[in-house]
Amino acid sequence: MLSLTILDGMALIRKEIRICMGSSCFSRGNRHTLHLLQKYLTDHQLERDVILKGNHCFNECSKGPILKIDTRVYEEVNKDNIIEILEQELGDL
Repeated sequence: MLSLTILDGMALIRKEIRICMGSSCFSRGNRHTLHLLQKYLTDHQLERDVILKGNHCFNECSKGPILKIDTRVYEEVNKDNIIEILEQELGDL
Protein backbone atom coordinates (compact mmCIF):
# COMPACT_ATOMS: atom_id res chain seq x y z
CA MET A 1 0.00 0.00 0.00
CA LEU A 2 1.41 3.34 -0.99
CA SER A 3 0.82 6.20 1.37
CA LEU A 4 0.62 9.81 0.27
CA THR A 5 1.77 12.55 2.61
CA ILE A 6 1.63 16.29 1.96
CA LEU A 7 4.82 17.99 3.14
CA ASP A 8 5.36 21.71 2.59
CA GLY A 9 2.75 21.67 -0.18
CA MET A 10 4.47 18.80 -2.03
CA ALA A 11 3.17 15.24 -2.25
CA LEU A 12 5.53 12.61 -0.87
CA ILE A 13 4.86 9.00 -1.81
CA ARG A 14 5.86 6.60 0.92
CA LYS A 15 6.45 2.86 0.69
CA GLU A 16 5.24 0.46 3.33
CA ILE A 17 7.37 -2.48 4.41
CA ARG A 18 5.91 -5.24 6.56
CA ILE A 19 8.26 -7.83 7.98
CA CYS A 20 6.94 -11.04 9.49
CA MET A 21 7.80 -11.36 13.15
CA GLY A 22 5.93 -14.64 13.66
CA SER A 23 7.84 -17.38 15.44
CA SER A 24 8.71 -19.36 12.29
CA CYS A 25 10.07 -16.39 10.31
CA PHE A 26 11.72 -14.96 13.41
CA SER A 27 13.55 -18.23 14.12
CA ARG A 28 14.59 -18.47 10.45
CA GLY A 29 16.40 -15.16 10.60
CA ASN A 30 13.99 -12.25 10.31
CA ARG A 31 15.48 -10.84 13.51
CA HIS A 32 18.77 -10.31 11.64
CA THR A 33 16.95 -9.20 8.49
CA LEU A 34 15.09 -6.56 10.53
CA HIS A 35 18.40 -5.12 11.78
CA LEU A 36 19.80 -4.98 8.23
CA LEU A 37 16.60 -3.38 6.98
CA GLN A 38 16.66 -0.71 9.70
CA LYS A 39 20.34 0.00 9.01
CA TYR A 40 19.67 0.32 5.27
CA LEU A 41 16.86 2.82 5.88
CA THR A 42 19.07 4.86 8.23
CA ASP A 43 22.17 4.73 6.01
CA HIS A 44 20.14 5.86 2.99
CA GLN A 45 18.13 8.45 4.95
CA LEU A 46 14.83 6.79 4.04
CA GLU A 47 13.14 6.82 7.45
CA ARG A 48 10.68 9.52 6.32
CA ASP A 49 10.00 7.81 2.98
CA VAL A 50 9.30 4.31 4.27
CA ILE A 51 6.78 3.05 6.78
CA LEU A 52 8.22 -0.02 8.53
CA LYS A 53 5.87 -2.32 10.43
CA GLY A 54 6.15 -5.71 12.04
CA ASN A 55 3.52 -8.25 11.09
CA HIS A 56 2.51 -11.17 13.26
CA CYS A 57 2.15 -13.72 10.45
CA PHE A 58 1.44 -13.88 6.72
CA ASN A 59 0.31 -17.54 6.98
CA GLU A 60 3.05 -18.66 4.58
CA CYS A 61 5.42 -20.12 7.16
CA SER A 62 6.85 -22.78 4.85
CA LYS A 63 7.98 -20.01 2.47
CA GLY A 64 9.44 -17.75 5.15
CA PRO A 65 10.99 -15.53 6.16
CA ILE A 66 8.44 -13.23 4.53
CA LEU A 67 8.76 -9.55 3.70
CA LYS A 68 6.04 -7.48 2.05
CA ILE A 69 6.75 -4.16 0.33
CA ASP A 70 3.53 -2.44 -0.66
CA THR A 71 1.67 -5.27 -2.47
CA ARG A 72 4.70 -7.38 -3.42
CA VAL A 73 5.51 -10.36 -1.20
CA TYR A 74 9.07 -11.67 -0.94
CA GLU A 75 9.69 -15.20 0.28
CA GLU A 76 12.79 -16.78 1.81
CA VAL A 77 14.23 -13.35 2.64
CA ASN A 78 17.58 -13.49 4.42
CA LYS A 79 20.78 -11.57 5.08
CA ASP A 80 22.09 -12.56 1.64
CA ASN A 81 19.23 -11.11 -0.42
CA ILE A 82 17.66 -8.32 1.68
CA ILE A 83 19.93 -5.54 0.36
CA GLU A 84 19.25 -6.48 -3.26
CA ILE A 85 15.50 -6.44 -2.56
CA LEU A 86 15.71 -3.05 -0.87
CA GLU A 87 17.79 -1.54 -3.68
CA GLN A 88 15.29 -2.82 -6.24
CA GLU A 89 12.28 -1.50 -4.32
CA LEU A 90 13.65 1.70 -2.80
CA GLY A 91 16.31 2.79 -5.25
CA ASP A 92 14.11 5.47 -6.79
CA LEU A 93 13.18 7.21 -3.51
